Formats: sequence, C-alpha cells, structure tokens
Amino acid sequence: MMESTNKIENYLIKVSESMPSLDECVAFVTDPSCGAISTFTGITRDNFKGKTVTKLSYEGYVPMAEKELRKICVEANEKFPSVAKIAAVHILGDCPVSEASVILCASSPHRKDAIFCVEFLIDELKARVPVWKRESYKEGDGESVWKENIEWFNGKHRRIMVKVTEDKE
Repeated sequence: MMESTNKIENYLIKVSESMPSLDECVAFVTDPSCGAISTFTGITRDNFKGKTVTKLSYEGYVPMAEKELRKICVEANEKFPSVAKIAAVHILGDCPVSEASVILCASSPHRKDAIFCVEFLIDELKARVPVWKRESYKEGDGESVWKENIEWFNGKHRRIMVKVTEDKE
C-alpha cells in the first residue's frame, strides 16, 4: 500500500481556470531515473467544418473531474508501471485560438511507456472526465454549440455524452 501512496505524490492533477504551463508540467514529471518524457498539448484550432472558431469554453465540476483524472492516472500506472510521474491538467473557462486547453505529460526510463501512457491518458480523459466544451464561431458562422465527445472504440465511434431531448407533443 505504501507504493500507492508514493505514486499519488507523483501526479500533478489540476482542472482550473489557471492551468500550469507545458514547461511547468515537464518540470514536474522530470525524474533522474527517466530518459523519456512524452507530452500532449491540446490547443484551440481556428476552424471546424468550414466555420471560423473564435474560442472554446469549458465547464466542469472540479472535484469530480480531478477525481476521475486521478483514477485515470492510477490506471495508466497499472498499465505502464515504469512510468515515474504524470501531469494531467485541463483548463476551465475560455480558451482562445492557439491556447492550450489540456496538457498531459509522462516520464519513464524508456520512450515507449511514456508515449503509450500519454495516448492512454488523452483517450480516457476525453471519454470519461466530466468537462464540457462549448465552441464559439465568428459572427455569421452560426451560434455557439456545446460539443459532444465522440471517441474511438474498437475502430468505431463510441458516443460518450448524449444530448437529452424532450418530446414535444
């Protein structure tokens, strides 16, 4: 059980309006026993299906989102036991074009576990962490839209969040 306690200290988990930078996340996962650090940074792009995106806005319930992120980090460490440290951070609030909304980092003695760990982290984060995204467009390209996460599962799209509609009779 002591090992689990020590592993928790090796996670930087934050869902907040003030997100650590990529440099801060890399500094956190840096470990003298590791020769590899893999990172993923998700940024707001300026387009979606021909529309001009002006910003993304994220909402979430922080305690629940951070608890789920921690579970994902524990699962990642079980799947990739050589991973020494993990940083998993997500922004809340507005995220302008070209700015980071999510940063994931993992360190391990060799590259493969760090790379596969980060891939696992982003896939699981998108599928399970309760953070919702609203996409805003420039005037004339339509109203802003709450986006549904659709992730890959066994080569097929898997619906994660489903919009509830009321019957209008």
